[in-house]
Amino acid sequence: MPESETPVRSGVASLVLIALIGIISTSPNVPLDVSPVLISGLVMMLFTTAAHFIQHTLFVDGPPPKVTSTTLAPAPAPTPALLLVRANILKLSTYRCARDDYTSGVLLDANENSLGPSLSPCPSKGKGASSLALERYPDPHQVELKSAFAELRSATIPTATATATANATFGPLPPRVLTHRNIFAGVGSDEAIDLLIRIFASPGPPPRGDSVLITPPTYGMYEVCSDVNDVTVLRAPLTAFDFDLDVEVTVRTALKHASKLVFICSPGNPTAKAIDLDKITAVATALRDTSIVVVDEAYVDFSGKQSAVQLIFDHPNVVVLQTLSKAFGLAGVRCGFAIGEESLIGLMSNVKAPYNLNSLTSSVARTALSPKSLLKFRSNLKLVLLERDRVAKRLTQLDFVKRVCESDSNFLLFELEKNVDAERVYKIMAAEKGVVVRFRGNELFCTNCLRVSVGTKGENGAFLRSLEEVVKGLK
Repeated sequence: MPESETPVRSGVASLVLIALIGIISTSPNVPLDVSPVLISGLVMMLFTTAAHFIQHTLFVDGPPPKVTSTTLAPAPAPTPALLLVRANILKLSTYRCARDDYTSGVLLDANENSLGPSLSPCPSKGKGASSLALERYPDPHQVELKSAFAELRSATIPTATATATANATFGPLPPRVLTHRNIFAGVGSDEAIDLLIRIFASPGPPPRGDSVLITPPTYGMYEVCSDVNDVTVLRAPLTAFDFDLDVEVTVRTALKHASKLVFICSPGNPTAKAIDLDKITAVATALRDTSIVVVDEAYVDFSGKQSAVQLIFDHPNVVVLQTLSKAFGLAGVRCGFAIGEESLIGLMSNVKAPYNLNSLTSSVARTALSPKSLLKFRSNLKLVLLERDRVAKRLTQLDFVKRVCESDSNFLLFELEKNVDAERVYKIMAAEKGVVVRFRGNELFCTNCLRVSVGTKGENGAFLRSLEEVVKGLK
């Protein structure tokens, strides 16, 4: 029955029942012992029908939620990406924790220690104490944090993403705005990487088990998490020298082996290069029904290229990973996010540990996303970019540096000349100068390369001096 017809039919039925009750109660032809039974039954039917009428006329979206417990959002409509999920995950009975039901009152339902933390001074008690309530389990849903991050990243989505063809076919598309239901919050990006592998890739060797595809040189945790979960790792290397995504090879390899996940790091680590959005779009389109495309954007704030976040509205097989560890300067709190369509993010929330994000991390993360903190964030970002350009320019002037890779990140990858041993330089700088960089010469296409993070102006100066001194001492 159409929703618009429901209140009308309920109202008519109520009037009919009232008329019947009146006729029965006044009719001399109805036996006295039968009349009360019929009347009481009809009265019950009247109450039920009237309640139905009121619900659909006063509460358009259904009855109001219970105010005494946490009300969870209804499950979103399934998407093609859900067809890729492991069968046991779809059948999973989600663990329901105490804070799913009640968040305030006299809370004696979770076996917590109401006396508070055994700390002196205690950050949860006493005068001027914070509201962290560390004796209580943290919010399992983190709606406030997710909403703040969704608002921030919605601002990066172009307002004219929809094409003229799409508008002609489907009519005006809804606004491209993220909500908290598009956001998974976890322990850095690493938790999201592990969860995605567990949700989509069955363990074991092919053909019983599944595979994931990585694009080396790339972030090492994709392979580590795959190995831990006994999932086969396949490779579609970036192009040599310029570290670009080879769309044809990536798609062909993923399709040939039915890879459940494809990891694309953009900007890359250790490459520092961001992949053009049209290439990521091409991969996501070609693998729409066969693979989840995971775009790791840990360094996206340092890049001038468009984020892949906008793709999730038209490509339900795309998940974007971001973090507060890099541009926000909060590596110590371990807070990262996955951004995707609602049903996929809902699966991640079902599989995660009940209280995966602690109260301290959540508090700091929410503060970092406040308007005042975002001003500081943008100011620091400008300083990092200025220092990145300064250090890159100086490196290109050194005769023992063969090349400095273009950077869309907060670090630089550079290659030393063949007569200078990069690994030896790295070790001497750390042991004798106290300046620690990263040797990346064992990565594909990174022979004799070092990676240096952009630090403060003083740290960058110390790095440049130490590098020149160590190389000079080796000659």
